[in-house]
Amino acid sequence: MTDLEKAYATQLANIEKRSGRKLSELVKLLKASGLSKFGERRDYLKRELGMGHGDANAVVTYAAAAESPARSVASTDPDRILDEIYTGKKAEFRPIHELLIKKISKFGDYETAPKKGYVSLRRKKQFAMIGPATQTRLEVGLNMKGVAATERLLAEPPGKMCNYKIRLTSIKDVDAELIGWIRTAFDSAG
Repeated sequence: MTDLEKAYATQLANIEKRSGRKLSELVKLLKASGLSKFGERRDYLKRELGMGHGDANAVVTYAAAAESPARSVASTDPDRILDEIYTGKKAEFRPIHELLIKKISKFGDYETAPKKGYVSLRRKKQFAMIGPATQTRLEVGLNMKGVAATERLLAEPPGKMCNYKIRLTSIKDVDAELIGWIRTAFDSAG
């Protein structure tokens, strides 16, 4: 079992303790809600059970794997996940994603946690998220402190998964400034 899988298992066990419900009960609750979209299900758990964003994400991911084990993120190879994320008009953003990963890999060790529509990058904690935000742009979300927002480095409101986001539309957007911000986030994630 990888460190990431251990962390996920611990998070799920903690969710059961905090909520007072077994994961199977939470899956049934989601099914009974009639909601099918990931974000709707996550928001339902946050609203109805008072779960935090990360816990609600984990439960919805768990439920999706339980309802369709063949599509479990944990059991799917990374290239297949990227194929699913970067489909249709979003396929043009995959070279940007791959260039970012190539540059980030030079910083040192980190873990990649593919999600449904993006990839989370972590050290001791998440430092970045990469994924298509729309069919016309890719976004890099960053977690770091002490960096002033700019026209390009957009501050996110409190409660979001990242402190900042940067919008990219072409491979030219992967420049020294962007890599510097990512390096700052990487270093602050331990």
